[in-house]
Amino acid sequence: MIEKINPQMPEQSDHEAFRQSIIQLDRVLARSWRTTIVDIAIVLATIGPLFFLGNLFLGNQLGITFIIEGFLLLTLTCNTYKLVQHRQLKQVRNSLAEQLEIAVKQRIRVDKLYGLSILDPLTGLHNRRFGEERLEEEIVRAERNGDPLAVIILDLDYFKEVNDQFGHAGGDVVLKEFSRRLRKAIRACDVPVRIGGDEFLIILPECPREKVDVILSRIGSPEVELNRGKVSVGYSVGRAQYQVNDTIKTFLGRADGILYADKAGRKTHSGRLLEASIWSASATRYEETAIAVDSTSVARYT
Repeated sequence: MIEKINPQMPEQSDHEAFRQSIIQLDRVLARSWRTTIVDIAIVLATIGPLFFLGNLFLGNQLGITFIIEGFLLLTLTCNTYKLVQHRQLKQVRNSLAEQLEIAVKQRIRVDKLYGLSILDPLTGLHNRRFGEERLEEEIVRAERNGDPLAVIILDLDYFKEVNDQFGHAGGDVVLKEFSRRLRKAIRACDVPVRIGGDEFLIILPECPREKVDVILSRIGSPEVELNRGKVSVGYSVGRAQYQVNDTIKTFLGRADGILYADKAGRKTHSGRLLEASIWSASATRYEETAIAVDSTSVARYT
């Protein structure tokens, strides 16, 4: 069985951290505002009695009373100034909050555009450009850490005949269903890619040979309902394990060579479509160790 990937807690985004900072600032401002109001109330409550007592007891106490009253007035002035600062800080806080909302909306738009740039619009899988970039990153990581890395290339059999018999809408249904089966069969860390047309690539980080077999068995033989009949989706498979000093060209080239051999064997075994509503799905899989790389297949990734 494929090991389950333990989900990691998502890291706090910069926007969320900024939002939490604003909430904390609100709390500080609220405490400061309440403290200032209390200080002013205490000062006002103290000035009245002192002024009254100063009028009753003239003489030596008069000077002391004036000093205390002067100190209290100074304290009152300082607290009033703090209220003004509090209001200015509140305005700054509101401005930051508005900027944050604008930044969040812009980030959402950027993320949406990025998603559109790396995803195939029909199947929802990653597109070829993203797949090649990700595979290059995984090759560097495998070279550095020595982790196993595998790729699977899948090519749908007789897809042109399906389009001819059921139209492009039927072909789209087949592509979508096959892509859905790919997503269900792979692990969370794997990367499914639609290379183009009816050809797919799966990048399998930290995946030894035996786990590749498990993933292929999970894909199975998908069936699609077209024109009230079921069509069994057949496909040819090429696979390869990363070898030291592999490049994208040599790595995918080995897998592509096996794919061509598999497809040739399937055509010899099953011939053309047996029935108008049946798409052959049975064939023998080939192991990469027994197949030499076809130079024409390598050239496809130059």
